[in-house]
Amino acid sequence: MKSTVRDDNVLPAGFKAAGVRAGIKRRTAKDMALLVSDLPATVAGVFTSNRVAAAPVHLCRERVRGGTACAVIVNSGNANACTGKAGMADAKKMAGFAAKGLGVKAETVFVCSTGHIGVRLPMDVIERGVEKLLGELSERGGRNAAEAIMTTDVRPKYRTVRLRIDGKPVTISGLAKGSGMIEPNMATMLCFLMTDAAVERKALQTALKEAVDQSFNRITVDGDESTNDTVLFMANGAAGNRPLNRKHPDWAKFTAALHGIALELALAIVGDGEGATKIITVQVRGAADDRDADRAARAIANSFLVKTSWAGKRPNWGRIMDAVGYSGARVDPEKVDIFFGEIQATRNGVAAGADIEDLKSVIAGDEFTITVDLDLGEGAAVIYTCEITEEYVRINVK
Repeated sequence: MKSTVRDDNVLPAGFKAAGVRAGIKRRTAKDMALLVSDLPATVAGVFTSNRVAAAPVHLCRERVRGGTACAVIVNSGNANACTGKAGMADAKKMAGFAAKGLGVKAETVFVCSTGHIGVRLPMDVIERGVEKLLGELSERGGRNAAEAIMTTDVRPKYRTVRLRIDGKPVTISGLAKGSGMIEPNMATMLCFLMTDAAVERKALQTALKEAVDQSFNRITVDGDESTNDTVLFMANGAAGNRPLNRKHPDWAKFTAALHGIALELALAIVGDGEGATKIITVQVRGAADDRDADRAARAIANSFLVKTSWAGKRPNWGRIMDAVGYSGARVDPEKVDIFFGEIQATRNGVAAGADIEDLKSVIAGDEFTITVDLDLGEGAAVIYTCEITEEYVRINVK
């Protein structure tokens, strides 16, 4: 398959976007975004499993059952979470403002929010923000929208991939936000995917869930799951291909492209973790089964002791061994092998005699892999994470 994930500003055919400063945030940053499909789009969604879910999550869960989306309106700086019935009324009103301006049905407008929990949305500011967004909509507005949904993010996250379906050019674009409170299921984040391909509704939901499981549900920054996590995928069919489903000959090509862009965005979130400077791949193999491998990998990736050792460039494999031991995975400590990159740090649960400076050189890099072989079976899992630095603490005491 020839498809390249790019960081550019091209939206799929039939989509427009905008990002503006409405005034929700005190600083002079963009804080509202609008994504619009000129054609009613098939929509799929995956949402947080946090039982304390924000009003916009409840509204999106309800509306995704309808199967059609014309727009997504988003604000940053205020999560509209833990705001009771008034919060739900505000979310519906926010959608209503956008629907009226676009001339579409309110139930086809989806709402997402991110920011501080427990504070009502300033609806007068939201209404004015929607008016500004309507005037800024553009086929090249993707990066502005990506900037507008940022909270503690340092960099906007926007990617595009192009491929051919039924011989016709197809584009998939995605924008995401996420930096802290990152842990599946799902990772603490917002992500909006758009394509001009025609995709059957059930197939779209299946494709999105599978892509999320292999990307956004494979990352962690700090082990905290948010109230607002949402991934939405809109497919408007403007490319003119035969509707995609599992039986379509180009289905594998389409899902591979989707998985690629989702993973790119997920890794961009890890790389932009609060205070982070490294992207670390934790892979566990040889587990009794995949579930045990996942438990062990997540325990390592979420251990603040492990993550601070990476920040200090100290290859403390004992902390990794400790995390594996309490992970809940089946472990025989006399069989565990740990590798820093290609260098073996432990063999059968004890030091393998690696040179400490060689191990340090591995974790001094911007990207590296930690591999743990439990030597008990065929189970395997991968988690992507980052280190924890002093800057993470500074950001989160504000």
